[in-house]
Amino acid sequence: MLAAPVLLLLLVPFSPSSAAQLPNPGQAKVALVATNGQPFPWDRMRLPKTVSPFHYDLSLHPNLTTLDFTGVVRIQLDVHEDTRAIVLHAKQMQVSNVWLLAPEGVRPLRVLEYPRFHQLALLSDSVLTKGRRYEVQLEFAANLSDSFHGFYKSSYRSSSGEVRVLASTQFEATFARAAFPCFDEPAFKANFTIQIIREPRHIAISNMPMVKTVALPGGLLEDHFDTSVKMSTYLVAYIVSDFLSVSKTTQHGVKISIYAVAEKIDQTAFALDAAVKLLDFYDDYFDIPYPLPKQDLAAIPDFQSGAMENWGLTTYRETGLLFDPDKSSASDKLGITKVIAHELAHQWFGNLVTMEWWNDLWLNEGFAKFMEYISLDITYPELQVDDFFLGKCFDAMEVDSLSSSHPVSTDVENPTQIQEMFDDVSYDKGACILNMLRDFLTPEAFEIGIIRYLKRYSYQNTVNSHLWESLTDVSDVCRMKHKEFCSQRSKWYPGDELDVRAIMDTWTLQEGFPLVTVEVRGREVRLSQERYLKTDDHSLTEGFLWQIPLTYMTSASKTTHRFLLKTKTGVLHLPEEADWVKFNVDMSGYYMVHYAGDGWNSLIKLLQHNHTALSSNDRASLIHNVFQLVSTGKVRLDTALELSLYLSRETEIMAVTQGFGELVPLYKLMEKRDMAALENQMKNYIVDLFRGLIDRQEWTDSGSVSERVLRSYLLLFSCVRNYAPCVTKASQLFDSWRDSDGTVSLPVDITMAVFVIGARTPEGWDFLFEEYRRSLQMSVKSRMKSAMTVSPLQDKLKWMMEQSLHGEVMKTQDLPGVVVSVSKNPRGYKLAWDFLRANWPTLIKKFDLGSSTISHLVTEVTNQYSTREMLDEVRSFFGSLTEESGSEMRCIRQTYETIEENIRWMDTNRPLLQCRTKINVLHIGY
Repeated sequence: MLAAPVLLLLLVPFSPSSAAQLPNPGQAKVALVATNGQPFPWDRMRLPKTVSPFHYDLSLHPNLTTLDFTGVVRIQLDVHEDTRAIVLHAKQMQVSNVWLLAPEGVRPLRVLEYPRFHQLALLSDSVLTKGRRYEVQLEFAANLSDSFHGFYKSSYRSSSGEVRVLASTQFEATFARAAFPCFDEPAFKANFTIQIIREPRHIAISNMPMVKTVALPGGLLEDHFDTSVKMSTYLVAYIVSDFLSVSKTTQHGVKISIYAVAEKIDQTAFALDAAVKLLDFYDDYFDIPYPLPKQDLAAIPDFQSGAMENWGLTTYRETGLLFDPDKSSASDKLGITKVIAHELAHQWFGNLVTMEWWNDLWLNEGFAKFMEYISLDITYPELQVDDFFLGKCFDAMEVDSLSSSHPVSTDVENPTQIQEMFDDVSYDKGACILNMLRDFLTPEAFEIGIIRYLKRYSYQNTVNSHLWESLTDVSDVCRMKHKEFCSQRSKWYPGDELDVRAIMDTWTLQEGFPLVTVEVRGREVRLSQERYLKTDDHSLTEGFLWQIPLTYMTSASKTTHRFLLKTKTGVLHLPEEADWVKFNVDMSGYYMVHYAGDGWNSLIKLLQHNHTALSSNDRASLIHNVFQLVSTGKVRLDTALELSLYLSRETEIMAVTQGFGELVPLYKLMEKRDMAALENQMKNYIVDLFRGLIDRQEWTDSGSVSERVLRSYLLLFSCVRNYAPCVTKASQLFDSWRDSDGTVSLPVDITMAVFVIGARTPEGWDFLFEEYRRSLQMSVKSRMKSAMTVSPLQDKLKWMMEQSLHGEVMKTQDLPGVVVSVSKNPRGYKLAWDFLRANWPTLIKKFDLGSSTISHLVTEVTNQYSTREMLDEVRSFFGSLTEESGSEMRCIRQTYETIEENIRWMDTNRPLLQCRTKINVLHIGY
């Protein structure tokens, strides 16, 4: 699953019914009591392993008029231990007529319910015998969910104004149980045979192709789908809708279809071609044929996350799939291709081979995120995807630098804890440590290892160690067949046996990441490692040790040197003395570097006089590291600002955006403190720093993808910051566009800058909203919506949030993005915070407690506060919550930490900032 996209407002830096939260019960101290008052025969959150399903026959009848559904499920079971009770999941549904279909005959089963664990117990009068197979049948009924999970209602408005309803599924992580009784844990894999009853005006699609349609009394139709491969319940999917589709066939014979509402089907061509190309790539790369005959991609009008990898039927937000070549931007093309690459990678990582339990979610999501970049680098080189990977690592480090972070592999039990695993650590850190491992092993050896992993564990469930064993085995392959691929090994660990698990356990089983301090003394380089942590409590950094694949280069050699640091300290010797040493080449490693002694000064001089001697990623990593080290007191702010001066000559997107990413938050803190003079001083410094690059931007759609994305970023920033040439040009373009009643074609890449300027007046805002309401182009609507949240008109900002909550004109799926964007607006941050508090019960019911959506809302709305007064206000609100309403969520602890760090940072650096930004403005362009 891909998390919901954040509204990318480029004035903001690159950064990063309700299910009650349940305790970790372990072994309950008292017997649990079912709803009828009888003892419940199981006392744990996780299901017993006495029985397991191997096949489901599932028949469903959703009614899109009454917005409910009925169904029958027959589950074939293997019995592993003698038992009288079958315990499985069901949530908020009426279950009736439960039967045991045994060799001895059919007999009813008694049913007990324990809603707190979403569990049913089916009780038999006689023992179910170990080693035998049985079948149970349950009838059930429920309402279509009005949230975004389970079997839920979605709707859209046609161009004629008619509201049309459809029903779709979203079962990851623990919501299949809300659609049909099942064993809703990833290790309980089974085959599924599905039938769906529908009206003739609708179609039904599911994981597998339809094999026949049967006419039923009353004019209804029943679609029968082929039996699925063995899979987990969270991957089951079905949709009943009036969608249209377009199709193509891959070189390997797989039928690819894109489904969307009729009026948007003409926006599917790009996604269809991308899906064909990418599925063929994965088929060849993994050396394992895609096992299903078809792969559908469906654009759902209401969808909480970014996309979902259901086997054979991946589902997406409309913005994640629909592309208009005349009105979508370079950034849209990049985003759509990445999300398709992510979900199709899951067909192997996650679907074919699935984590045993949600503690190892990263085995699914880290790999899918990583494969986005591997696949697109080869299949779509023109997208220049490498220019964007490093930002994922910086996003992960932002969360991972807090004491409230968690290991990549973390124990979880209840649904809220499971939901919290869908965060930057599982996705982005997972991808970044895989990238580090790939660099360590060599790309060729890494590929051999992951193919071995996939083939060895196909249709099974895995844990961390299974992956490390498959990659360690590569050392045998190196010796026997691929010596030319693996010669690099000796540079890392001469004479040692390769033990991937010993290395990678240090990266997956402990939270955080290392800071490597480097001190060069002649040819001797002294190394030490510690946990990087944004805190003044140094006891929290003790006891951490990583095995770190260090890479470095020097002024004396362009060769990348390698050293595996396994200990707290170490020493390495350079072949010859050098003017400078740069560690973590291209930032392929997930660690930060502090250059002690004269190290930072030597690198600053290099950037000042010959910055292209280092790669763009190396320059971005230096910018990131030096500013992050200010937070821990390792580096003075004036050193970081001095390094930033070189940015006046920077042109590459990763380094430029990282410069913004470190500098913009400084004045965003000041906006919340009413420090107008210092705030404007900092804003002027940033504009002056990038003035040359901004002035060189053309108001067109020319150039490479990275150049076009950078243009959008720079022009938007400069307009938001009231840079006069930008405001004048954008105003002219907006007036011309409005005078034409929206018919004049604007260059796509500059529309955000134009819309933002237009939305500053009530008349301009209203015109923009009307165009938003009429448009069928999802990417255009997204940019308009984003621009409207930047308006200084507070009444409009408040109205937008309220409208998004109601979901009539602005979709409720977009509410979190709207609220977050308003919170970054200096005229709207208090409105966003008040809205969050006032609507908290509704938000956690709609978006689910612990979800990445709720976590993102909490952290992003509050992460720019830097006063004791706001910290007290935040603590007061979240402290008033109960466990059931979210008081134990990790994101709340992260919020407290972030605000406390902001307060410390401002108290420490405000005097220096007042002095240095005045001085540095005079030195830009030295």
